[in-house]
Amino acid sequence: MRPDHANGLLRRHLMGLAAAAASASALPSWAGWADLAQPGKEGLRLSDFPRHFGSHPEVRTEWWYLTGHATSGGRAFGFQVTFFRSRVAATQAMRSGFAAKHLIFAHAAVTDVQGKKLWSDQRIARSSGTAGLDVATASESDTALRLRDWSLRRENVRVEQGNQAATPPRSRYSAHITSPDFTLALQCTETQALLLQGAQGWSRKGPLPNQASHYYSQPQLSVSGSITLQGQTFTVDSRAKQAAWLDHEWSDELLAPHTAGWDWIGMNLFDGSTLTAFRLRNEAGQPVWDGGSFRTGTNQGRDAPYIFSRGEVDFRPQRRWKSPLSQTSYPVEWIVRTPADFYTVKAVIDNQELDSRATTGAMYWEGLSDLFDSNGHHVGRGYLEMTGYSKALQM
Repeated sequence: MRPDHANGLLRRHLMGLAAAAASASALPSWAGWADLAQPGKEGLRLSDFPRHFGSHPEVRTEWWYLTGHATSGGRAFGFQVTFFRSRVAATQAMRSGFAAKHLIFAHAAVTDVQGKKLWSDQRIARSSGTAGLDVATASESDTALRLRDWSLRRENVRVEQGNQAATPPRSRYSAHITSPDFTLALQCTETQALLLQGAQGWSRKGPLPNQASHYYSQPQLSVSGSITLQGQTFTVDSRAKQAAWLDHEWSDELLAPHTAGWDWIGMNLFDGSTLTAFRLRNEAGQPVWDGGSFRTGTNQGRDAPYIFSRGEVDFRPQRRWKSPLSQTSYPVEWIVRTPADFYTVKAVIDNQELDSRATTGAMYWEGLSDLFDSNGHHVGRGYLEMTGYSKALQM
């Protein structure tokens, strides 16, 4: 089912397509993005950044999703920080500065690999969009999210590389999360070019063209800072290979009717490549839509990604785990077929279920996972997200 020669053919096919696309649109440097942006009818123009790093309040649903893995001494951790913004349609015409125009909620979690435990927390608040009145804000000009004392912010930094001159400005995301059981104080810095998912950042999520989201990723982020767990602070190793991933999506009509949930992976491969794969399922568990992308790690990720077409991604569950809290059965090991390879995805620990009923009303599984190629080699690490297994997701 996963023969070596098939693996080789898939990779050669993918690299050939990526090379052909890269010859026309390779990004020579971060500073060259705007010059090479190819505007699409519904896609994103790279020249419109940093505006698109910020909030889009005219759109119904939006989220920023930061995940990664880090080590400190002999300890390994996964981390997740997600900020959501939901537009409240009924209040948009109100003129009061106290009207709740948006709901902002956030989830954060730490996976303690050695302790085999997930620590999580969540928050929610209303936002009127009036400066000085809100405990929760989402800037329109750049990534600057705040929910009481939780925050996620982006800034431009210049990174020195040995004796070389400073590089063009890169994005650095600073996440500050304080919870009774854990604290995150992390800086995640861009090492590769921005990745537009789908068609120039317009990512289809269903059979109708409007069932889609604007979607970009910043994979292979370097990680520094610290993680504090039950009063013990772990400084992220500066010499070890750490990697984080940021997704930003916004949409008015994300899901097709009868979509119950999705399965999604965002994987940073150890050779610098990046893999995104997802499928949306109906209530019977049958695929509604699928997609993703693969980008090689050469040339600091400036090569054009290969965007997966519908039908090129297949998720096949291999092993399940039953939650003692929700009694929900989640597949915690998968074979994921993509044009890049037939991969195996395995949860680092089984119990990474998040109870977000106090904010989103959902129970879902989201956690640190390992990626193995069709030859069984451990080739990457990232996050697996599974929604709609406890009950159908509503967005």
